[in-house]
Amino acid sequence: MADIFREVDEDVRRMRYEKLWRAYGKYVVGAAVIFVVAVAAGTFWRGQVRAEREAQGARFAQALELARAGNDVQAAAAFAQLATDAGAGYAALARLQEAAALARQGKKADAVIVYDRLAADTAANTLVRDLATLLGGLHSLDTASYADVRRRIERLTVDTNPWRFSAREILAVAAVKGGDMGGAQTLLKQISDDPEAPGSTRARAAELLALVGPSA
Repeated sequence: MADIFREVDEDVRRMRYEKLWRAYGKYVVGAAVIFVVAVAAGTFWRGQVRAEREAQGARFAQALELARAGNDVQAAAAFAQLATDAGAGYAALARLQEAAALARQGKKADAVIVYDRLAADTAANTLVRDLATLLGGLHSLDTASYADVRRRIERLTVDTNPWRFSAREILAVAAVKGGDMGGAQTLLKQISDDPEAPGSTRARAAELLALVGPSA
């Protein structure tokens, strides 16, 4: 009889986690994208764009206008071409924008390939390479296993990495999706208890932690 109750309890918990992922997962993903793009714009752009040639800057601006106008197919092609013949700074930015344009078309697998290529590019800025790693993990959430997402981004969760808050949040969502509630609780508590984490990120972590349940 105890086994029956245990099985019922496990089924209820599984349904709860699946419902939680459907209701909350994509919200976290969207929020994480906004956060990482904002940080990238605020830190990398100021440090790199001014040092590049004006011609490359004009090409980047033209491709960006295509993206802003919703012409993602043309934008992806323009950014891909710029990434092949621009200097390291613009090439890295172009790869980020190319992948984003591909993702907006629903081509997440292609976007992940571009992110992986940038993450492996030793000529690119380390901060941007880590951002590409993070976004590659983000865009693989729906299709990759928890183990694969963890393999991709776990190194970004260390205290010294500037992307650690987003990395922990994404990995926590992957843990919920993969059924590792203990791992999710640990990551979410790290975020919610960290005074250095952005307020919105801490609030989301606390909310998701309350839904997942208290840690053991």
